[in-house]
Amino acid sequence: MKSNNIAKGGIFAALSLILLYLSSVFPTNRLFILGVASCIIPLSIILTGVKNTVVVYGAVCLLSLFIIPSKLIIIAYILIFGCYGFVKYFVEKLRSIPIEFVLKLLYFNISSAIIIFIYKSLLLKTPNINIYLLILFMEFAFLVYDYALTIFIVYANKKLLKKFK
Repeated sequence: MKSNNIAKGGIFAALSLILLYLSSVFPTNRLFILGVASCIIPLSIILTGVKNTVVVYGAVCLLSLFIIPSKLIIIAYILIFGCYGFVKYFVEKLRSIPIEFVLKLLYFNISSAIIIFIYKSLLLKTPNINIYLLILFMEFAFLVYDYALTIFIVYANKKLLKKFK
C-alpha cells in the first residue's frame, strides 16, 4: 500500500466515524446519515482500491464499537450500509442487470433478516407490524437507496474524483 492511500484511508475512516456518530446522536434522519456514511466506501474503492477499503471498513467497524453509543446503528452499518459498497462493486462487475438485481435484493434480505433477528432477541417486546408489508417497504426503500448510490458514484467519477487523484 502506498502512503498516499493509507492517508486517504484514514480520512475516509474518520469521515465514516463522524457520520456514524452523528446518526446515533441526532433523533431524526438516522437512515439518511447512514446512507451518506455508506457513500464513503465506494469513494474509497474508487480512489484507493479494494484492499485499502477493506482496511478502512474494518477500522470503522472496530472503532465504532467503542465510540458510537447506539449499537443498533453500528449493526445496521456493519451488516447493510458499510458492506453494500463492496457488494455493489463486485455484483455490478457481472454486467447483467437481472442477475445484479436479484443478488442485491438477496444480500439485502439476508442482512435485514439478521438485523430483525438480533432486534427481536435483544428486545423483550416486538412491535405489532405486518412483516410482509414491512419487507415490501424495506425492499422498495433499498432499491431507491441503490439508485441514489449509483447516481452519487457516477457524479463522483465525473466531477469530484478528478480533483483527488
